Amino acid sequence: MAQNSTNPKKKRVRFALKAPAAEQVTLAGDFNGWDPEARPMNRSKTGLWSTTVSLAPGEYQYRFVVDGEWQNDPHCEETVTNEFGGVNNVCVVG
Repeated sequence: MAQNSTNPKKKRVRFALKAPAAEQVTLAGDFNGWDPEARPMNRSKTGLWSTTVSLAPGEYQYRFVVDGEWQNDPHCEETVTNEFGGVNNVCVVG
């Protein structure tokens, strides 16, 4: 069966944040309705929090929520201004 070209194959994208003192870190973005509880991240022994999301090719905005506080990804250089006067990180999936 041929794959439908209007349904591009999703790619696994890993998001990570070093926050050893954090109790909880989640990932929120336009891919999950900016729900700060939709994507909890897993903590390693070294304090690196990470999660993997399957995303179709495109451009996505996201931020981390660290112990209830919204925070940007310090390793992401691409950002856009959000409606609250701050910035969102941008992830481009090819």
